[in-house]
Amino acid sequence: MGLETGGFLLNLISGGIAGTTVDVALFPIDTIKTRLQSPNGFIKTGGFRGIYNGIGAVGLGSAPSAALFFTVYEHLKPITNIFVTSNNLSPHLGHMLAASVGECAACLVRVPTELVKSKMQTNPDKFSTVTSTIKSVVTESSSSSFLSLYRGFSITIMREIPFAFIQFPIYERLKVIIKDSHGSAASPLQSAFCGSVGGAIAAAATTPLDVVKTRLMLGADKHGVKYLSAWDVARRVASSEGYWTFFNGVQPRVMWITIGGFVFFGAYEGAKDALSR
Repeated sequence: MGLETGGFLLNLISGGIAGTTVDVALFPIDTIKTRLQSPNGFIKTGGFRGIYNGIGAVGLGSAPSAALFFTVYEHLKPITNIFVTSNNLSPHLGHMLAASVGECAACLVRVPTELVKSKMQTNPDKFSTVTSTIKSVVTESSSSSFLSLYRGFSITIMREIPFAFIQFPIYERLKVIIKDSHGSAASPLQSAFCGSVGGAIAAAATTPLDVVKTRLMLGADKHGVKYLSAWDVARRVASSEGYWTFFNGVQPRVMWITIGGFVFFGAYEGAKDALSR
């Protein structure tokens, strides 16, 4: 007997499977993107050497992060849809609101994961294990608190919400178009395509926010001067490196999220379909 369609456990397991599948399979592309965005540049942060450094952090964090997102997203969709329908608003707004809250929930796990991962990706000699990286981040902070693992939380939320506002209405709309044209719900493969298209557009549009997020998590510029805030990162990058720097890593980011969107939504819908039987 399968799990109940739309149920908590179904969304939890399906989201976890989808998140882990994507993050592990496409990890080298993410490493290249992160090193391109680093203030020290691609070569100095390792080039193509040690491109799997940091995969342990992703292995630990991707499943709970994705599971949190989809659990919140799927449970909020009926509520937000009722809200927008009763107020004569666009149905896309319901998807945007549900996805945004889902992203905020996922960031409770995603931010510490990305911070540790980014450190390990850009300094593989110093940060070789997850535990030593966590210890270094905590001890180097002024408060020596685990809250230092949430450095960059605000800018990550600022990146994820517009990403969700772009990706999920496209994803949901394309599924409706497929359903209307074929007379049946989109298959996992078709859903994967929908997610891939939405992800590609959202990835390109939010790359500047991703660059700021990466720099803030890494903590300092190439001279070792610490970044104070997301605004400080943006101001210093614009003045010393130029505005095009905000699009560093856009190609691997779009590639990663395009492929990742296909695998992610395909794995999610496929897992839901298999588990609900």
